[in-house]
Amino acid sequence: MGKEQTEFNRLSAVSAKTNAILNIILLGYALVCILPLVLVISVSLTDESTLALYGYRFFPKKFSIYAYEFIFSTGSQVVSAYGITILVTVLGTILSILIMALYAYPISRRDFKYKNFFTFFLIFTMLFNGGMVSTYLIGVNVLKLKDSIWGLIFPYLMNAFWVIILRTFFKTNIPDSLIEAARIDGAGEFTIFFRIVMPLALPGLATIALFATLQYWNDWFLAALYINDPKLVPLPYLLYQVQTSMQYLLQNSSNIGGMSGDILSKMPSEAARMAMVVIGVGPIVLTFPFFQKYLVKGLTVGAIKG
Repeated sequence: MGKEQTEFNRLSAVSAKTNAILNIILLGYALVCILPLVLVISVSLTDESTLALYGYRFFPKKFSIYAYEFIFSTGSQVVSAYGITILVTVLGTILSILIMALYAYPISRRDFKYKNFFTFFLIFTMLFNGGMVSTYLIGVNVLKLKDSIWGLIFPYLMNAFWVIILRTFFKTNIPDSLIEAARIDGAGEFTIFFRIVMPLALPGLATIALFATLQYWNDWFLAALYINDPKLVPLPYLLYQVQTSMQYLLQNSSNIGGMSGDILSKMPSEAARMAMVVIGVGPIVLTFPFFQKYLVKGLTVGAIKG
């Protein structure tokens, strides 16, 4: 009995040391992930002249919010762009999840007669597409997406790879016996889908919702393609325009004199770039913890081949 207790104590000590080492490694990895964001925030709050003299620092040597004032000098346009981005992200994520789930669920059922055809049709779109020119022509001439809020939503409603992940999730987590029991009780297909399947598939849906949210929030390409109306410009495209305008003015500062030259000399180029990152990333960073508890389960179960 004494030997067993000694061996148990030895194994416990080894386990404690191993856990301590793993915790230190994970802490170091977390710092590697977090410190760049802290540095970006610090640089965005540093005076531009101080950055030129001392470079990037984790703690501002001279605090300044002029970079944010410079970006928000556009007035209501930043607020409007935030509103457009939030609307597009929320509406686009909800619609894309609904459409992809409605496509993925039927092809996950063994009793669906045409599941092979629709699966092939889905995979075919991953391999071949019409290209940018045909996409633009159809979007403008057929779907009338030019200067429309739907031009920022429709092109990303369907993602074939995400549909395959959802299909696998449905196949591995929704047993056939449960569906049969619901049918015996008189439930229709839409009742089964919305009241049984969707609640059980919440981890998978939340994972895909996170991907869709990131795609809609960070996208500026669709705005560059379809949007000319300043009232419909989303935040990423507005920040891109500010960055482009700033870069153009700095590159041509030698040709600009007088009062404009004085303004250019005070332009917070480096700090403003970092401030744009903070403005663009901030809401997503705050949203991510709400998806985190579903993310691991959704990815691991949905990634099983089946």
